[in-house]
Amino acid sequence: MELLCVWLFFVTPLVISALPVEPKGDIRKQAATGKFWHVTDLHLDFSYHITGDHTKVCLSSKGANASNPGIFGDFLCDSPYQLILSAIQNIKDSEQKADFMIWTGDSPPHIPVNELSTKMVIDIIGNMSTTIHSFLPDLQVFPALGNHDYWPQDQFPVEASEIYTAVAEYWKPWLNEEALVTLRKGGYYSQIYKSSQTTQSLRIISLNTNLYYSPNKVTVNMTDPADQFEWLEETLKASRQNNEKVYVIAHVPVGFLPFAAFTAAMGVNFNERLVKIFRNYSDVISGQFYGHTHRDSIMVLLDENNEKPVGSVFVAPAVTPIRSLSESDGNNPGFRLYHYDTGCYNLLDLWHYYLNLTEANLKKEAIWKLEYIMTEIYKIKDLQPESLEELIQRFRKPDSIDFQNYYKNYVVHFDSIKGCDGLCKAVQGNPGDLLDLDPWVIHCHGCASGPYIRSETYPASCAYQRPHGSNMPFLSAAVIAHSYRRSA
Repeated sequence: MELLCVWLFFVTPLVISALPVEPKGDIRKQAATGKFWHVTDLHLDFSYHITGDHTKVCLSSKGANASNPGIFGDFLCDSPYQLILSAIQNIKDSEQKADFMIWTGDSPPHIPVNELSTKMVIDIIGNMSTTIHSFLPDLQVFPALGNHDYWPQDQFPVEASEIYTAVAEYWKPWLNEEALVTLRKGGYYSQIYKSSQTTQSLRIISLNTNLYYSPNKVTVNMTDPADQFEWLEETLKASRQNNEKVYVIAHVPVGFLPFAAFTAAMGVNFNERLVKIFRNYSDVISGQFYGHTHRDSIMVLLDENNEKPVGSVFVAPAVTPIRSLSESDGNNPGFRLYHYDTGCYNLLDLWHYYLNLTEANLKKEAIWKLEYIMTEIYKIKDLQPESLEELIQRFRKPDSIDFQNYYKNYVVHFDSIKGCDGLCKAVQGNPGDLLDLDPWVIHCHGCASGPYIRSETYPASCAYQRPHGSNMPFLSAAVIAHSYRRSA
């Protein structure tokens, strides 16, 4: 494989430190607790190398001057192979033994379309799949496709394609033939996770939400691209009948993007239909897990009356540290470990790990650290929808310790956090407000009470605004940054 030779050419001796052992103290002592890893947005930049000309360190900087490039990367570049290796190696060496891993897509880098090709995208996905499997040969992995896992990026087709077929071959070690059939057809699948600890069945549903991504011109006028909606409802109906629990994994998340005020990643109609399905089967779905935004955020799905919390939704930050020049804050690389009840697959806790990229480059050693334990830092009992709703209500006070901790975690303890001030704080004065946008939402400019969503009496300084992306019944703790990011 030609690309592999290029990547390995730039690999220097790897020095890493294993993940810390289980922290001291009373950490969720559950008799029947399972664990699973979540990694996302690896974004391998095969061109990354150290050179005196910082405009030529990586293609993903698009000619910008890399700020402080080191062997583990730079904040204006996508991941060098060294960084990805250190993350996977640390998972391998961890004393936290997991039952499986979810991997929610995006292996290729953020580089101009003419610098990639179908073959290169296939080779990169193949390299990342092979790397994960070679380091973790006994771990069950459930992958999902990201919007960059196609060429041209975002333009996912609704029928069999060269990339769907190739990816199915690379993922054969993890998926059964039934799953591979729909993966080849439309980039999605479902598969039962078989646990020796319980008789309760867990089904992983891996959606191709790139079909609904707003920049996808192929599907813009379609109602059910690749018949995925029909398949999803049939799969969830069967899961209910068979008394299965379900984890939904995908790349592009439902709801608002965390860095663009009142903007959804998906087309409006696609988002509304997907949310409706999730709400209808909230008794079956025990958790939703996404990537794409490169930021750490949570959402809570509400019932049809926008009152009762019925679903826990998590968006994990990226392994890649890349940020655009327009962004004030970036993110350190990260991955996470979920704890769940093996009896019913309810989510119990989240342990997030990160790499201080600046420190790693200075020491030439990747020291991955435990960034936070969710139940401890936020003082909640578990990750159930009711607990997350209570937490999000506390985020209504942006000067609170809870909100400050949330924003630090949102950017994965980025070195020079500018903070959430000005417009960011005005929009996110209540970062957990309901995102039901039917029929109107209030965008407050400097309102002490933040953006409202119900039919109430609003302050005079608030302006009515019909946002892009309607009818999203979510509570969200995704912090809105000052400007729209690059194409994630």
